[in-house]
Formats: sequence, structure tokens, C-alpha cells
Amino acid sequence: MSDVRVKRIWQQDSRTLAINWTDGKKSLYDTVELRRQCRCAFCIDEITKEPKLDPDSVPETLRPVKIESVGRYALTIAFSDGHKTGIYSFDWLRTLG
Repeated sequence: MSDVRVKRIWQQDSRTLAINWTDGKKSLYDTVELRRQCRCAFCIDEITKEPKLDPDSVPETLRPVKIESVGRYALTIAFSDGHKTGIYSFDWLRTLG
């Protein structure tokens, strides 16, 4: 991700994750959509790369319970449905918005 880094991360409201980047850009992420796009081994088949998670099974009422940095390269989010194994890289998040 070139020289652009995360400057600040916060939960803007019950459903929105916000990131300020060092180049001045602010990105907003719907945490329900992040859960639906999780790329962990529980949600994506490791061999075929096909989704195992049915996006319709993720309730609109889902909320993040805990958001933590993973080193300097990613976030992990624990959700109210008990899911907590997804790792969301900053490079990937930046491509989303």
C-alpha cells in the first residue's frame, strides 16, 4: 500500500467503522458488510476459495463488539454473532474505500 498508512481507527457509530489515512482520506465501512465479506477459513473454503458463509445469514442487527489492530497491517473484529477470526488487511480495506 505505498506510503499511505492508517492514522486513526474508530467506531463512528454502532454499525460504521471509520479510518483516517495519512494522505487525508477518510474511509467509512459498514461492519455488517465487512462480516459478510470475511475471508477467514470459516467463511471461505481454503481449497476452492468459494464462500461458505451465506450472506443472508448475517443479520442487519449485527454489531462489532471489539476492534483490534493486528500488527501494523490489519484489523480483527469480534462481532455480536460470536465470529472473531476474520483479519481485514489495511491494503484490502483501502481498496474498498
